[in-house]
Amino acid sequence: MAQIIDGKAIAADIRGEVAAEVAALSSAHNVPGLAVVIVGSRKDSQTYVSMKRKACAEVGIRSVHVDLPEDISELALVAEVHRLNADPAVHGILVQLPLPKHINEEKILSEISIEKDVDGFHPLNIGKLAMKGREPLFVPCTPKGCMELLSRSGVTVKGKRAVVVGRSNIVGLPVSLLLLKADATVSIVHSRTPDPESIVREADIVIAAAGQAMMIKGDWIKPGAAVIDVGTNSVDDPTRKSGYRLVGDVDFAEVSKVAGYLTPVPGGVGPMTVAMLLKNTVDGAKRGIVE
Repeated sequence: MAQIIDGKAIAADIRGEVAAEVAALSSAHNVPGLAVVIVGSRKDSQTYVSMKRKACAEVGIRSVHVDLPEDISELALVAEVHRLNADPAVHGILVQLPLPKHINEEKILSEISIEKDVDGFHPLNIGKLAMKGREPLFVPCTPKGCMELLSRSGVTVKGKRAVVVGRSNIVGLPVSLLLLKADATVSIVHSRTPDPESIVREADIVIAAAGQAMMIKGDWIKPGAAVIDVGTNSVDDPTRKSGYRLVGDVDFAEVSKVAGYLTPVPGGVGPMTVAMLLKNTVDGAKRGIVE
């Protein structure tokens, strides 16, 4: 049976480390501040935002609430981002995605100051991540969380074969760049890849981020491989009060019999994403003070 990687426990450790850093910074300098910008009233976005604000409060980061109407113009949103860029008490800016259809996401994200881009999505940060010998100021939170789960579970990345399933800008692409930086040999499998299981089967490390419920079966996995499941998919389950349950991109029951390490869904990658956001915010605050 695979060793189950407890993302909740590892995230709690990281939050403890962040809280200690925040306390030290707050007494010596000033309290790190994170601005979370939400546009409109999407239920899922509101859930994510309140989770992030609550996490800030728990570690002592000051959270700046910016709640904007659905029909705000792109120009007005850009002005709001510029205001936060100029505010010395704000060390990180996060714009909750997706944005309403009439707003160009790429335009808004590239207006965030690279020094405050705690989500790590600014083209300059992603560009530096892609280049050898360059270091981005911030790395996207979910990919960074995946790497942290591997390292804190004692999984060696250097010299290993890693396969990333999915090529999104948010997870697949940046996590493949991080694995490359950590000296893994990396393949990316996506919706146009013929016979994906034969490639996945060669991997010592699998990062599943395709958004397809239970797509990766037990016979796709090399015995002893480390499998990080980033997927969060809801499937119908009449036995649950909600009528559904959350599953990953990995068939947990099958893969847990073959893999050496495996993250559960929920309780694996999810808690790490928020923990890395807090870590990025504190790193931004420390950098601001040093400068």
